[in-house]
Amino acid sequence: MSDSKLVIGRRGLLKGGVAVGAVGLAAPTFFNSPARADNHSGYLNAPQGGSVTLGFNVPQSGPYADEGADELRAYKLAVKHLNGEGDGGMMNTFSSKALKGNGILGKKVEYVTGDTQTKSDAARASAKSMIEKDGAIMITGGSSSGVAVAVQALCQETGIMFMAGLTHSNDTTGKDRKANGFRHFFNSYMSGAALAPVLAANYGTDRKAYHLTADYNWGYTTEEAVTQATEAVGWETVNAVKTPLTQTDFSSYIAPVLQSDADVLVLNHYGGNMVNSLTNAVQFGLRDKLVNNKNFEIVVPLYSRLMAKGAGANVKGIFGSTNWHWSLQDEGSKAFVKSFGTEYGFPPSQAAHTTYVQTMLYADACERAGTFNPCGVVEALEGFFFSGLGNGPTIYRKEDHQCFKDVLVVKGKENPESEFDLLEVVEVTPMSKVWYSPDHPQMGGEAATLGECNTGA
Repeated sequence: MSDSKLVIGRRGLLKGGVAVGAVGLAAPTFFNSPARADNHSGYLNAPQGGSVTLGFNVPQSGPYADEGADELRAYKLAVKHLNGEGDGGMMNTFSSKALKGNGILGKKVEYVTGDTQTKSDAARASAKSMIEKDGAIMITGGSSSGVAVAVQALCQETGIMFMAGLTHSNDTTGKDRKANGFRHFFNSYMSGAALAPVLAANYGTDRKAYHLTADYNWGYTTEEAVTQATEAVGWETVNAVKTPLTQTDFSSYIAPVLQSDADVLVLNHYGGNMVNSLTNAVQFGLRDKLVNNKNFEIVVPLYSRLMAKGAGANVKGIFGSTNWHWSLQDEGSKAFVKSFGTEYGFPPSQAAHTTYVQTMLYADACERAGTFNPCGVVEALEGFFFSGLGNGPTIYRKEDHQCFKDVLVVKGKENPESEFDLLEVVEVTPMSKVWYSPDHPQMGGEAATLGECNTGA
């Protein structure tokens, strides 16, 4: 990648003078220069010998286990590619050409795995073991924002890099942002900003919404983001009810929806929770109801192909948002789908995509920085502009370590051609429409700061 200047201002994000999205006056100016190697004398778990160890901490049990299994597949594929095995995947399309297929900084990549159980305490314990017993230099993974926030805090405390897996809560790079943590996945605010115009265009602006929300930080921020975005286009929020993450039968929560005057049900649920709550909603006949002289509608703010597969025909026609989809036709996405499909026999999920990309971004940052020292890696990632990894031009914003890129609005396909062909992309919302200030109220306001990078030395 060249040392082009990146400018975000009145005309948007510029790379070499080419505008790729108008993102507002409040955005900063970045310079995409090769990072300088950090000069600290030492750092925790500095690799010894000819290998380097990464820690893949994913839900192998619990309600998000399907996402965790696909994340682990992608991590293993990324390790193969980094070590020069297989077809190289998105290393061939990545705009940065620092990776050579000889490991990271010439060291063979090895890995250890753990089970987060979709529980914050279990995830921290697993990550702590990887750091202390296995010498992991970087921790990545998770399919829960509660897990991501907890493990990110641990990595900050110990001086290890955290490359977040599937985490959608605003908090991860909002009020709980950390200098040692980075998130490639999009967030709740972006889902609300992308979805609201599509929902208004398809369902009208005079709607009454009832929210069922997973009772943890992801659910809270998604409910807040979607509520604010839909109310801004004219919708009214009738009620919002929290549901336990461990809930499997949502019948008792669906029944009161029928007694309200809501004509839209918003399911702020993910993974197995969403599969079960949507199934219960359909069983109760919500989609066949006429309320306020309108067809009753259901919205799923955060979608995945794995969830769509679990819910089956119940997803047909239901709108949601997603970070990435295997049907995208950019060169990076096609390369990843081909490589993953060859390895495993089916297309990757968005969980697989984001964890593969995070592994590549970490390795690339080490190469460009010339060190595994976390402060050198942080410097290499902050303000880094890249493309060729799906979703078009992308930037890791310096102020909060959040990736900004296009966001996909999807809906369940009416006539799928296969068990994987369940969602269709109906809108590609440009980066400019999901951009926000680092001190946005949904992100913790002015009090939210990254703090200082920690080397653990």
